[in-house]
Amino acid sequence: MNTLLGRRARTLAATTATAALALVLAAGCTSSDSGGSGSKTAAGGVELVKAGRLTTCTHLPYPPFQSEIEGKVQGFDVSLIDLVAKNLGVKQTILDTPFENFKTGAFLNADECDLAAAGMTITAERKKNVDFSDPYFDATQAVLVDKKSGITSLADVKTKGKKLGAQAQTTGEDYAKSKGFDPVSFESSDAVLNGLRTGQVQAVIIDYPVVQGWLRTKANADAFQVVDNLNTGEQYGFTVKKGNTKLLAAINRAIKDAKADGTYKKLYEKWIGPYDATATASPSAS
Repeated sequence: MNTLLGRRARTLAATTATAALALVLAAGCTSSDSGGSGSKTAAGGVELVKAGRLTTCTHLPYPPFQSEIEGKVQGFDVSLIDLVAKNLGVKQTILDTPFENFKTGAFLNADECDLAAAGMTITAERKKNVDFSDPYFDATQAVLVDKKSGITSLADVKTKGKKLGAQAQTTGEDYAKSKGFDPVSFESSDAVLNGLRTGQVQAVIIDYPVVQGWLRTKANADAFQVVDNLNTGEQYGFTVKKGNTKLLAAINRAIKDAKADGTYKKLYEKWIGPYDATATASPSAS
């Protein structure tokens, strides 16, 4: 889900946190538990905030990258970081945190998390506060509309005087504003879809992978359609505290290996949809 957010690219401007406490949720991990000896030093000399655990900050829900499914936090981001955890010989734990912390790196700096994974867009502004991994996903913005609206493009939303919705503090919202829209702002991706479903808005702009996930449901596919796919040049990356070079190297190695051995393709098809190797993010594209 975008300003570091492709979301998510999402633009996480500082806002008042509504969550007083973060909720810790166990991810559906496949990694071993060999790192639970009490040492905070994992394989490769990577220092962790908790022994035997790779603690990941995220913001739920943001399917297909991370959301709670059958009592476990699962998704594309979760699966990729599971690979990092497995290489380190530990298990991944998910910490659900407020949106604004991703821009500032607050939870990383406070040693509450080892890394952040939330469908986050790599931006120069965010690089001032956190270190990004190699890009692992190219993100585009989609315009989804009610089939009964008669809307055929983003420009058509304005021409027909229809209401446009977007997720708050995301690159999708920023893009809409840059084109002269005053979008209805929703707190989460779930709220965006509900706004479209209930007629609060007739069109929404949000990360295309999120839309892909929505349209897997027959009811959504019957009611809504994509009328624009906007290439905004966004790429997602994972983040670590400034200077945490060993963990960053471990993340980059896991991404590289997953692409080389076919694991990335398998996870992409599981969580996102048909795989197009030409559209896959690479370090050279960042």
